[in-house]
Amino acid sequence: MILRNTLAAAVAAAALLSATGCAVTRGQETVGAYIDDAGITTLVKSRLFEDKTVAGSSISVETLNGTVMLSGFAKSTLERNTAEKIARGVNGVKSVKNEIAVRP
Repeated sequence: MILRNTLAAAVAAAALLSATGCAVTRGQETVGAYIDDAGITTLVKSRLFEDKTVAGSSISVETLNGTVMLSGFAKSTLERNTAEKIARGVNGVKSVKNEIAVRP
C-alpha cells in the first residue's frame, strides 16, 4: 500500500514537471504566465468570432508574456484595425503586434 502511494506520488510529480516544461520552452518564466497567455489567446479569439465585421477564422492569435500577435488575412484595412482594437481591449494584453495582411 505504501509502495503504491509512493509510486503514484512519483508519477504525479513527473507529470507536473513535464507540464511546466512547456512554459520554459516558450520563453516564459512561470506556469502561471503560460496559463495567463492561454487565457488571453482564448479570449481574443472568441471576441474575434463574436464580432460580425471580423472573419475570426482567417486570423491566428498567439500570446507570449502578454504580447498578442495577430496574423492571417483580412478583406479590408477596417477589418485589420478592428481585430487589433479587439485584441487591445482584452484584460492582460500588454501590446499587440498586428501582422494581418490585407488582401482584396
